[in-house]
Amino acid sequence: MTTTTLPKAHSSIVEATELPRIIKVTDNLYAAAFSLMKLLPARYILDRAEAAGLISPGTRIIETSSGTFALGLAMVCRLRGYPLTIVGDSAIDRDLRTRLEMLGTTVEIVEHTGQAGGIQGARLARVAELRRQYPDAFVPGQYDNPDNPGAYGVVADLIGDTVGAVDCLVGPVGSGGSTGGLAAALRQTGPALHLVGVDTRGSIIFGSPDGPRMLRGLGSSIHPGNVKHAAYDEVHWVTAPEAFHATHELYRAHGLFMGPTSGASFQVASWWAAQNPDSTVVMVLPDEGYRYQSTVYNDSWLREQGIAPAPAVDGPVTVEHPLDAPAAWSRLLWARRGFDDVVLPVVGS
Repeated sequence: MTTTTLPKAHSSIVEATELPRIIKVTDNLYAAAFSLMKLLPARYILDRAEAAGLISPGTRIIETSSGTFALGLAMVCRLRGYPLTIVGDSAIDRDLRTRLEMLGTTVEIVEHTGQAGGIQGARLARVAELRRQYPDAFVPGQYDNPDNPGAYGVVADLIGDTVGAVDCLVGPVGSGGSTGGLAAALRQTGPALHLVGVDTRGSIIFGSPDGPRMLRGLGSSIHPGNVKHAAYDEVHWVTAPEAFHATHELYRAHGLFMGPTSGASFQVASWWAAQNPDSTVVMVLPDEGYRYQSTVYNDSWLREQGIAPAPAVDGPVTVEHPLDAPAAWSRLLWARRGFDDVVLPVVGS
């Protein structure tokens, strides 16, 4: 008699989708491809808050996000009975707002009116106002909560079990959770791991001047506490036309239909892997491309924005200081230095 063991059913859509698929893309380049990466820290942060007795069903959750962390929270809060208020900005497109509201989320949109910290500063100021209005509410605080990077230990275990030793990790930097958390966990067994952060012009995270960012989902107009600058060996700044081209190429060449932050990660990781063919490289791909079908994958929208996706055929320009970077793909050997150690020496020179 043959005994058949049935596969285990997932307890929820969160459990089924929070971990990435590990995919070999080239001989030495692997992708950690998430359907919705921010679902993992959203679930983990709420788990930790429940365990600490900080929240229980009915507790209002308030957070600032204009992207996938909002959607991750909305999914978890809907399943667990937490009313959720998301404070975002115009980067919350119509389709994302519809998905959030269908999950019962209250969405507030704020405008930048000159506050310090740009639009993210304005969003955080509104969160503070709401916290005063609802003193019993819980704010996950993705930018500063150590449970954000702490969530990625399970992903590091998955990478280790699947790929083995990793020489280089490449990923986009926004809150600092994924790259910082993964690097910290992977360095427990491989301290020499080379960490490459991917940013964009207009983001101040690594010392570039604040400004508008067409490439969203990475970068910031504030300094998140979860970005530990001394963890990074190398930083790249990529532009929207380059990253959008790489997003398309990731799909055309490898069948990976991902969002533009994934394209930015692929742009840098594929170059780094080609330059270091004897190294095992893992790139973080944060979310799939379905949210971007009417934008990044739409020729009419690209023309309206004045963007012509184009490859950076010569690779990055290496610079000595963030202010030296041109308006094209550029690279700085950060060398695990603190922010002030890299940025401040130019002052007074």
